Amino acid sequence: MEKEAAASGAGLPGDEGEEGERSAEEPVVSLAEVLAESEELEKEARAVLGGSDHERCSYSQGAVKRQALYACSTCTPPGEEPAGICLACSYECHGTHKLFELYTKRNFRCDCGNSKFKNLQCKLFPEKAMVNPANKYNDNFFGLYCVCKRPYPDPDDEIPDEMIQCIVCEDWFHGRHLGAIPPDSGDFHEMVCQACMDRCPFLWAYASQIAAEDQVVLNVEETEEIKKENGIDNQIKTEEEKAAHNNEPSTSSASECSEQTVKKEESTCRFQELKAKQYVQKNRATFWPHNWRSKLCTCKECMKMYCDLEVPFLTEECDTVLAYENKGTSDQEADRRDPLMDTLSSMNRVQQVELISEYNDLKTELTDYLRRFANDGTVVKREDIQQFFEEFQSRKRRRTDRMQYYCS
Repeated sequence: MEKEAAASGAGLPGDEGEEGERSAEEPVVSLAEVLAESEELEKEARAVLGGSDHERCSYSQGAVKRQALYACSTCTPPGEEPAGICLACSYECHGTHKLFELYTKRNFRCDCGNSKFKNLQCKLFPEKAMVNPANKYNDNFFGLYCVCKRPYPDPDDEIPDEMIQCIVCEDWFHGRHLGAIPPDSGDFHEMVCQACMDRCPFLWAYASQIAAEDQVVLNVEETEEIKKENGIDNQIKTEEEKAAHNNEPSTSSASECSEQTVKKEESTCRFQELKAKQYVQKNRATFWPHNWRSKLCTCKECMKMYCDLEVPFLTEECDTVLAYENKGTSDQEADRRDPLMDTLSSMNRVQQVELISEYNDLKTELTDYLRRFANDGTVVKREDIQQFFEEFQSRKRRRTDRMQYYCS
């Protein structure tokens, strides 16, 4: 981590000579900043990787609904066929290779060791088919993104710009290449790029009521108010009330399969009602608020249209990256165990007391030691940590030497 490296190498204010010159040239980062950034990175990693197995190849699961994926530039460089590998294979089979992180992809089956890999056999699941014909690939598998087909991070791009993933094609785009200024990141939940809007024109009927208009995102409550004012969805609301009265779900649950959705076929096509209203198709990406997928019509005709366009996943809330991240985070929190408690459970009573006492001494002394750096606003260097543990061990030995043990 760059900031940690800078923090460990920077000198303290007032240092002279070579150490002082290096301090003036290198960025100085406080301990609080390092800890805060480390905690945030760890949280993001738990969210993205938590939903994927880091020990077992995902191939046996078939086309996984959503998982963290990587592409190996060492095994499948530009000019070769694109291929994707799961999290476990990235560790076990490609640990020393150059990898492109693909974040997550839907409905993908691990390629590691199949016919696309000339000189590598998967160590975790070698009995793979030659290819996975249902897998979908794009330029991301060669480390290129957006309509500009540039790498990320791009050493030649001096413009700071957020990359946003399209939920349909799953490519990543610079905000400035979307045909519209993205709203603030907290104001929208998902994005559909311009090319996917052209391929799925039915979304424009919904965009006029749900998505961002003139770079302003409507949240779900605002959308409902506008629909009410315009007299839109009144019939749908009536049908929903009837369904609720009969103790039946009025709209399809986003996490249910399409078969269940068809069984709950709506009596009125929501899409046709919106389509009858005036709306404009634009050459731009669209930005969508949280829970917008539940607004899509799930009648038989619309579900067939989604399948024909290969986007039936749009009706599933569990398809969202947020749902995947939330599941990964919750699963990891449930699985995370306190190593101290695991160690204590294997000890007898005397050993437990001794370990707890040593742990509390270390925790107290280390906290007091680091607090001085935080209060002074200075950085902690590698030699500071080494010095602390050397002194701690020395104090521990002195305490032990003074103790006398007797046997009766």
